[in-house]
Amino acid sequence: MLVFWLKVVYDLCTQMDTEPTIITDDSLPDVAPAARKVWAVFTDFATDTQLTATIRLSDNTTVQALNKQFRGKDKPTNVLSFLDGEEEGGVTQLGDIILAQGVVVDEAAAQQKSYDDHLVHLILHGLLHLYGYDHEEDAEAEEMEALEVQLLQKLGVANPYETK
Repeated sequence: MLVFWLKVVYDLCTQMDTEPTIITDDSLPDVAPAARKVWAVFTDFATDTQLTATIRLSDNTTVQALNKQFRGKDKPTNVLSFLDGEEEGGVTQLGDIILAQGVVVDEAAAQQKSYDDHLVHLILHGLLHLYGYDHEEDAEAEEMEALEVQLLQKLGVANPYETK
């Protein structure tokens, strides 16, 4: 485990300033290709400053523990966002998102979507939360969903809110 965290620290210290830190927990599929694809479209949209974030794919148990600790909900969820907002050297650290692999797989199957498209959608959804978008109120939800659809279209992903 120490080697894993040393690698994370090394990656943090050596990455380009505006690249996200991407972490995939052991034995899970590599989230990096999807994360980089989303990051490119997201940063084209969010052009007001240099940004970075951490994107992590983990297991349901880890996400459930975080969901319980920070939201009081004792169950795994698809994606959690943790806002940071600190600026260092002209680069804003948006925060961290963590996705639950099992939930992503189950939701994609239940919604008859490809795993990759659903993963891309949830990474984008989490990043938009870090950027200040929310869906607590109907008007906010409509705005966020419309933006998601627009950005996902650039990634070749169909509207995730249309049912089959």
